[in-house]
Amino acid sequence: MELNTNVLDKSEPIINNWRLSSETILPQQINQKKNTGYDIYPYHSLGSGKINKGYASLVNWIIEQKTVRIDGFNGVFWASIQSAIDEELTKKGITVKWVDVANYFKDSKEIETLVTPFLGEEKSVWGTKTTLTLSDFFQANQLPSLTPDEKYEVNIAIGVGTALLNWDSPLVYLEIPKNEIQYRFRAGAITNIGTDEIDGASESYKRSYFVDWVVLNHHKQNILNDITIVADAQWKESINWAFNTDVQKGLKAMSQSVFRVRPWFEAGAWGGHWMQEKIEGLNKDEVNYAWSFELIVPENGVLFESDGHLLEVPFDLLMYQQAQAVLGKHEPIFGTEFPIRFDFLDTFDGGNLSIQCHPSLEYIRKEFGENITQDETYYILDCKDDAKVYLGFQEDIDPKAFEKELEYSQEESKEIDITKYVQVLDANKHDLFLIPNGTVHSAGANNLVLEISATPYIFTFKMYDWMRMGLDGHPRPINIDHAFKNLKFDRKGEKVKNELVAKSKVIESGAGYEIIHLPTHKDHFYDVHRIEFDEQVTINTENVCHILMLVEGSEVTVETLDGTTMNFNYAETFVIPAAAKSYTIFNNGEGKAKVVKAFVKDNANLLIK
Repeated sequence: MELNTNVLDKSEPIINNWRLSSETILPQQINQKKNTGYDIYPYHSLGSGKINKGYASLVNWIIEQKTVRIDGFNGVFWASIQSAIDEELTKKGITVKWVDVANYFKDSKEIETLVTPFLGEEKSVWGTKTTLTLSDFFQANQLPSLTPDEKYEVNIAIGVGTALLNWDSPLVYLEIPKNEIQYRFRAGAITNIGTDEIDGASESYKRSYFVDWVVLNHHKQNILNDITIVADAQWKESINWAFNTDVQKGLKAMSQSVFRVRPWFEAGAWGGHWMQEKIEGLNKDEVNYAWSFELIVPENGVLFESDGHLLEVPFDLLMYQQAQAVLGKHEPIFGTEFPIRFDFLDTFDGGNLSIQCHPSLEYIRKEFGENITQDETYYILDCKDDAKVYLGFQEDIDPKAFEKELEYSQEESKEIDITKYVQVLDANKHDLFLIPNGTVHSAGANNLVLEISATPYIFTFKMYDWMRMGLDGHPRPINIDHAFKNLKFDRKGEKVKNELVAKSKVIESGAGYEIIHLPTHKDHFYDVHRIEFDEQVTINTENVCHILMLVEGSEVTVETLDGTTMNFNYAETFVIPAAAKSYTIFNNGEGKAKVVKAFVKDNANLLIK
């Protein structure tokens, strides 16, 4: 996978002073009609009366409490929210004392010194996961001195890190989705924690990924049981909110049955038009769509619904509270990190991805602070007749000559014949190409690739990018040095077809169904099955989490052991937690249904130790 690091330009974006994106923001309230195709807003119902809309209802609750702390994720418009709450209190004639904890951050220059060791080289795409905590960003001994003022009818402390105040008061936590954070960065509407300057979207994202999100997630884990209200602050003029006890009940129910996260979509230099044409609700005027974040959980949210009102919370909350139920016997290995991702790479009428590779486990741990590395596979969901995949080296590969030609291409901006060095394979529907770390690869044009991969997703070392520009009109970063520290040149010749293309085998069959094994590489810690059936099939989880997608057919219904049922359309990703124990998939369409299932191998602990 290769994410777009040139993130500031999109085709005819919706431009305002707070959000730069051509994507429609999540509606606060949704029509509850049944969706007949791929649903971009899948939700889980909490029941009636569980989600509140707007500031007026929140302020009524605040008045009852008298003293409240409002914490939240970086990217929230704190001043706007304070103003909206203040306006409601003023209408009611209530006096309020505000404490803005942002006033107690360390000086921005001091914070810059603090975070710089984790940001890598100035123009590098990557840094290293921080070891800092949120309290490190605040002036020493300042927060304990802040206390409520009894002269006021209401006292409110607000801002990132407010829960660090030792107040005996309820805690509200404001969430904002990762995609919306990035849209706000692109608009220049927000900054990183404790900084005054806008560094540009790429630098802001790097700082967020390696520092801000790390400390904020750790902070959130520490205060989970103290949160009274969870609010969704992605809209400019309003919020939706719910009591944390109801959100926790919803997350627990998901962890015992079946769920789908909210996907989101991005354009890219090589992007295509399959998703744009097939998925209702995407912007038809966007230049293209390269990625769908189907299940890239560090940046996905989960939608809850009540009386049509929607509340989005990060997937992280599910793992912080229900990791054992979700991952089952693999929870001791991965903890609260969900290990597998599903995403689309759309090159239909688009271009080739860059020629690239991913880091070894040792390298990603040492250089970037990740726990697992970016092992990948390409499952071909759809393709045109001329579709190709670039995979592995030619038999006569000369590493020095390859490196020299790549450097020549970069320095002189000259095209090269990459097929002199890298093999090109035909791609067909339902093929599975195996891309363990260190493997040279690329998806060619006219594919819709389902990446079934380990969760890390930004560690792509590009070596050759076909002399094209990014969406911002500038070349995308090339990382030949990183790549050559990780490339495995023995993956060449006949070994590529023998070891890097899955050979399918029926491993179970019964009345109207077959389970087909698509073996992954010995270095992959996850495996892949395809379940093909006419009417229905029942699967046991065996205390393992299953990640699935309907890859052929129109619609299926999934019923878990606890009686939960959900419908899923073609190309939708869904998850069966280990705690579900068993589930039955019913085919609602004509013809045979095919469902791909990914899961962690039993020997995963040996592969990532």
